[in-house]
Amino acid sequence: MSTTLARAAETGARFRELAEDCRAWPFEEARKLAARIEKSGKTDPVLFETGYGPSGLPHIGTFGEVARTTMVRHAFDVLTEGRYPSRLLSFSDDMDGMRKVPENVPNRDLLARHLGKPLTKVPDPFGTHESFGHHNNAMLRSFLDAFGFDYEFASATEYYARGLLDEKLLVMLERYDDVMAIMLPTLREERQKTYSPFLPVHPETGVVMQVPVEEVHPRAGTIVWTDPDTGSRFETPVTGGHAKAQWKPDWALRWAALGVDYEMSGKDHIDNMKTSSKICRVLGGMPPDGFNYELFLDENGEKISKSKGNGLTIEEWLRYASQESLALFMYQRPREAKKLHWDVIPRHVDEYFQLLSGYDRQDEKQRLSNPVWHIHSGNPPEIEMPVSFALLLNLVSASNAHTRDVLWGFIGRYAPGVTPQSHPHLDAEVGYAIRYYEDHVAPTKTYRAPDEVEREALLGLDEALARLPEGADAAHIQDAMLDVARPIERYQDQKKKGPDGGPGVSGAWFNMLYEVLLGQSRGPRFGSFVALYGIENTRELIRRALAGELAATQS
Repeated sequence: MSTTLARAAETGARFRELAEDCRAWPFEEARKLAARIEKSGKTDPVLFETGYGPSGLPHIGTFGEVARTTMVRHAFDVLTEGRYPSRLLSFSDDMDGMRKVPENVPNRDLLARHLGKPLTKVPDPFGTHESFGHHNNAMLRSFLDAFGFDYEFASATEYYARGLLDEKLLVMLERYDDVMAIMLPTLREERQKTYSPFLPVHPETGVVMQVPVEEVHPRAGTIVWTDPDTGSRFETPVTGGHAKAQWKPDWALRWAALGVDYEMSGKDHIDNMKTSSKICRVLGGMPPDGFNYELFLDENGEKISKSKGNGLTIEEWLRYASQESLALFMYQRPREAKKLHWDVIPRHVDEYFQLLSGYDRQDEKQRLSNPVWHIHSGNPPEIEMPVSFALLLNLVSASNAHTRDVLWGFIGRYAPGVTPQSHPHLDAEVGYAIRYYEDHVAPTKTYRAPDEVEREALLGLDEALARLPEGADAAHIQDAMLDVARPIERYQDQKKKGPDGGPGVSGAWFNMLYEVLLGQSRGPRFGSFVALYGIENTRELIRRALAGELAATQS
């Protein structure tokens, strides 16, 4: 073996050893999957699957499922050194019958006339695609493509019609009683009387029928059922797209027919996954590995829903922040319920760049646990971000700026040589900050007038700032601000120690500054804000607050 090859092998072995010990959740999942594949002796590509129900516009949770599954897939590929080829299949259940009209689409009356039909047979209310299902599938693909996911898209309508599920559909028909024995105990008594794992497509109306199956003919591959409205009796093949499986048997059907090795799902599907796993085994398949992630909640703590349109959409997040910040949100604590609302965006933007800036200072072991390694499939970019998103928001607030040029005037003075051309990512953040401020900060700003103690404190702050040179850095400004607050009893924190051994400064000091000067309850380090906004501009802000001009803007 050549010296070069020997070093490469040594590096690969060391990296694999680090991956084996890494506690980042994608590697924990990858290790379980690798053990499964090695035990099974599988020779086909390892199949990762994500599911999408296109009954409404694409759900940000579906995006999260693809992002998280991609992270596990990459960790698996690294851990196994590519010994097992892998695929990611994004499967859309677009043959499902439309049960209700979504609340967040146009032309709802048009959709109401096609209730019960497969989503790929329902007209597109947006008028851009051949069906509602095709429209929503296209929306999903466009976002997945924009993010650069390596995936294959699969349509249930196409898979059923092309016979790709026929073999296992016939097995399900042959073992009909076994499937029913699994399903019936999970249903209410009334539902048990009408349940069937097969949903025939009405040959005349095209509706996916929720009807009891009266006869099962495994040799013929058919089921017999009756139209409850007309009394007409039909014998329908279960193959070729003439029928589809109910969703829990359908989940099992895909796993068994396609050989799915890994699929994660929401915590609300724990029991459903257990049921589908039992059916998968009845069909001769092996249920996939995976884990149950917690649900996303809206501002009221309620589960977000495609049909209700509550919570954030993918488009809404990407209006105010980068794809990478959204991927970070998906990466962090997947087994904990998290609020998915406007106020989580700024924090994830800044945290992403903080993690990215620290990546180069980390050793190999630490890098494997850094979220940016997983977000960027092991190859994070080098991006310098001299101004945080939180600071940009405060800058927009204080300067009342509505254009990039105004903000770049402040940035250029604060960081000489930094321009939109030299720092395009910062320029993008400037645009995001302006939009976020105008849509979600400005409407809620509430300045308050200072009381007598606060007025004296602000006068003292103004005098302290006047003694500083205009080019003073953030640290010196912060120290000067703390010196103003320390003698004031209201802002003393007895649990903290100041540089002279006396009490430190409480957060109430900075809360007051944000409430009186910026109309907000919190913000980033105030010394950094003053350094960016400028000492003289900040003094003018104090003057306006003391004159009552800021509080008067609300009247």
